[in-house]
This record gives sequence, structure tokens and C-alpha cells, in this order.
Amino acid sequence: MTADCSHVELSGGRIEYRWVGPRDAGLPVLVFLHEGLGCVALWKDFPDRVAAATGLPALVYSRIGYGGSSPCALPRPLTYMHEEGERGLPELLAALGIRRHILVGHSDGASIALIYAGTPHDGLLGLAVMAPHSFCEAVSVASIRAANEAYTSGDLRARLQRYHGDNVDCAFHGWCDGWLNPGFLRWNIEGYVDRITAPVLVIQGEDDEYGTAAQVESIARRVAGAETLMLPACGHSPQRDQPEVTLGAIASFIRKLTV
Repeated sequence: MTADCSHVELSGGRIEYRWVGPRDAGLPVLVFLHEGLGCVALWKDFPDRVAAATGLPALVYSRIGYGGSSPCALPRPLTYMHEEGERGLPELLAALGIRRHILVGHSDGASIALIYAGTPHDGLLGLAVMAPHSFCEAVSVASIRAANEAYTSGDLRARLQRYHGDNVDCAFHGWCDGWLNPGFLRWNIEGYVDRITAPVLVIQGEDDEYGTAAQVESIARRVAGAETLMLPACGHSPQRDQPEVTLGAIASFIRKLTV
């Protein structure tokens, strides 16, 4: 859906991606993993700003069912984030020849980053996760139920269609219907978090409508040396609500990984 995007064919379909900066095999690559309703375009210029602040190239991509990538089959399995972290992301990195890398994930993308990091991979230097979930909370379900109402009765579908085009229903229902499935109340990836050995930065807004500070606390207990940042006057999207502080924290964290 973005003019300067390229595509790569993987086993699950065509992936839309955007490359920021030089293709220098000697530099680690920042890999951006979008939220449950996100895609390449919805990151806006945040990846470009992180790349500029760190001097590193970046890969921004849309998962299957989002943006300009191939559509997905609905309903998605409740393990859709597991599948992306264990298979989809490793396949993409291999296809693009990416070796050393740092993950930057938001919401669902942050959870996928945690799953990936909990299944150790060569070349992973660290991960910065914003508004991650490692287990399902009642507040998440309540907010997603409200989003479903906005999609079916309000203007949310029209607003999302500008970014997802024909994938808009894949993007929304693949996310919403999974989280609202009663079985998702048992969804939990803390076992993956227990196995993470790479450095982790966790950022969450104090006013996050999709999760509480218990998410941050769980990760901090399970990952030795994890850095955490709770942001006041910030909801579910630190990169939009508090962009300067978020950019500074992520850039500082990344610089420590590459000295």
C-alpha cells in the first residue's frame, strides 16, 4: 500500500516491505513489527527516525493479511502470533539475507518479538517492545470489544481501509476475532519470555487502554536485566503519544547494543 515498498514471496504468501537506509551487510538491521491493526504505512516515519538516530538500516514489513501483503485465511488460529514468531519472521529474515538484527515491536508485534526472542536465534542483538502482551487481560478484551463496535457501526473500517485496502477485513477480523474468542483468555507466552537471553527494553504508557503495568512487571521479573519505561500521559502507542521520549529511549538502548 506504500509507493516505495518492495515484495518478497514466502511460503505463506507475498510480503510487503520497506527498506530504510543502506543495505550494508556489516550493519545490524532494525526490524519493525507492527501492531494488530498496523502495517508498513501505519508506522509513519517512526522507523526512519529511529534509523537516523542510530545510524542503522531498518526493515519495515506488513505481515500476511495486512497492508499490501497477501490476504490471510480467516479465522486466524489463536496461535497466530506464535506462528509468526516461530516461522514467519525467521523465514523473512532468511529470505532477505538479514543476519545481525534488533527487533522493534508494538503490541501484537511486540508479543511476536518476545516469542521470537524466546526461541533463540543467531544474530539477535536485542529487542525493544512497546505495549507488549505476554498474557491476556480483561482490559484488553474490553477495549477490543469497543474497537469491534467502532468497526461495525462507526468509521473505523473506512479509516483502516486507506492503509489495508482489500485486506481490511483480514487485518481487523484476524486480530479482533482471535482476541474475543473465549479461548484466548488462556493465551500466555510467559514461557517464551522465561527463555529470553537477549537484552530487552519494555515501554508502556501509563494510560494504555489495552494492558496494565502487570505486563511490564511480568517481563521484568522473567528477563534478567530488562529495562523498563512507563510513560505518563501515554496510551497504547508510545511512538505516537510520546514520540520524542520513545525515540530517545529506543535509540539509547540500541546504541548500547552496537558499541
